[in-house]
Amino acid sequence: MLSISPEQRRLRLLRRHHLARETPAGSVAAAVGGMIVLHATDPATVYVSALVRVPGATLGDVSAALYDDRSVVKLIAMRRTMFVTPTDFVPVVHSAAGLAIADRLRRQLVQHLSTLPTDPPLEGDVAAWLADVEASTEKALDERGEALANELAKAEPRLRTAVLPTTDKKWDVKQNITSRVLTLMGADGRIVRGRPAGTWLSRQHRWASVRGLWPDGLPDVPVAEARAELARRWLRVFGPATVADLQWWTGWTLGVTRTVLAGLDTADVDLDGEPGIVLADDTEPEGDVAPVATLLPALDPTPMGWQRRDWFLGPHRDALFDRNGNIGPTVWWGGR
Repeated sequence: MLSISPEQRRLRLLRRHHLARETPAGSVAAAVGGMIVLHATDPATVYVSALVRVPGATLGDVSAALYDDRSVVKLIAMRRTMFVTPTDFVPVVHSAAGLAIADRLRRQLVQHLSTLPTDPPLEGDVAAWLADVEASTEKALDERGEALANELAKAEPRLRTAVLPTTDKKWDVKQNITSRVLTLMGADGRIVRGRPAGTWLSRQHRWASVRGLWPDGLPDVPVAEARAELARRWLRVFGPATVADLQWWTGWTLGVTRTVLAGLDTADVDLDGEPGIVLADDTEPEGDVAPVATLLPALDPTPMGWQRRDWFLGPHRDALFDRNGNIGPTVWWGGR
C-alpha cells in the first residue's frame, strides 16, 4: 500500500490551495473554484480567503465576482453552511448537498406552522399554503429583480406570519417566518443572495431571482452524478484523506459516502498509520515549494476541509477551534 506522509500532505495543501508562491490563483473565480467553495457564514471570510490566494486582488475584485459578473454565487449547502462557489458549479453543489437541506428545512417549517400557534392562525393544508407563499414571493422577486427581505414582506404580507411562543423561556419569542421562508427558497434553488445592504461586512443582503443567472431556472443534475462529481473534486483538492473526512465535509451519512466512493476510481493509502483514500490517478508526489507564511481568516476552507487535522494542527486543536468545530483566524508556516 502506498504511504503518503504528513509532509507530503502539507505540500499538497500549499500547492492545491493556492497558498504557495508557486501556485497562486489567477482570479477570484479561480481561487473559489480551486477550493470548490469558500465559507461565507462570516462575510469577511469570502473576501480574505480570496485575497490570500489571488496576488494583487482587491475588495472590489471580490465584490465584482460576487455581484457584477456573478462568476461566483452564495448558497446553503454542505452541513447547512453558507458557501460561495463558482456559478457553473452551483447546480452540482445544490443537487449533491443542497436539496436534502431544503427538504429538511421545508419539513421543519411545515411542522412548526402546523403544530405551534401562529399570528394570524393557519388552517387547512399548511404545506399548500407555504407553497403558495413561496410562489407569490418568487413572482414578486421576478418583477423587482432584487429586493430586501422587508421589501418582499410588503409585497407578500404572508411572509410576516409569526410563530408565537408557547413557554415563558427567554429564547421562546415571537418570530416572523420571513427569513425562514427565504432561506428555504434559497436552499431550494429558487432565489439567490444578492448585494449586501451595507458594506462588504454586512450580514443583511438583497435577494435575487435565479432567472438572472439561469433564465430557465437552476439546471437539474441527477443526485448520484452530482455527489460523484463533488466527491471527485474534493479528493482532488483535499486528498488524500479519510472516509470520515469526506463524510464530515459533505454532511452525508456514512452509507451515502461509501456508496459515492464505490463509484469512483480510488486507491487505498496509508496516512501515517491511518487508512485513507486518494484518486487512483493522483498518487504522484508534489514538488517542494518555498517556505511561506500565510494569514488565513476564520472559517477559511483550508483548515475546515477535514475532520481529522492533526497532520497540520499538531496539538493545538483545542486552542484554535471552538466547541462548534469552527476555527478562528490562523497564521501558517509551511502548511502548518
